[in-house]
Amino acid sequence: MLTRIVIAAAIVVVAAAAAFVLRRRTAGSDAPTQGSHHVPTQLDRSDFLEPSTPWLVALFSSADCQVCASMRSKAEVLRSSQVAVDDVEYTQRRALHTKYRIDAVPCLVLADAEGVVRRSFLG
Repeated sequence: MLTRIVIAAAIVVVAAAAAFVLRRRTAGSDAPTQGSHHVPTQLDRSDFLEPSTPWLVALFSSADCQVCASMRSKAEVLRSSQVAVDDVEYTQRRALHTKYRIDAVPCLVLADAEGVVRRSFLG
């Protein structure tokens, strides 16, 4: 009877050691479930409308994007003497999408007078 208990205990120890080794080998190796998209952190205000306003809302969009149209109307509400709103549509201003490495739209950024992006919203 004692022999069976010792054998069972040895099997449990070996199984636990094997599980520990397998867990360490696979930890952190899972691929991310979603890719990340680039959002600029600094803008050259001279690339956008009304560079002298204290704030800029830049919407990087595409003409065939339904969500972009919705974002466009929401961004327009922010337009004032203190806030410039610039819709940077892909087919019309592709160079800016390339310059700022925009790879997903809609991408809305809020930048201060120096062009530092203070907030961003993607999708």
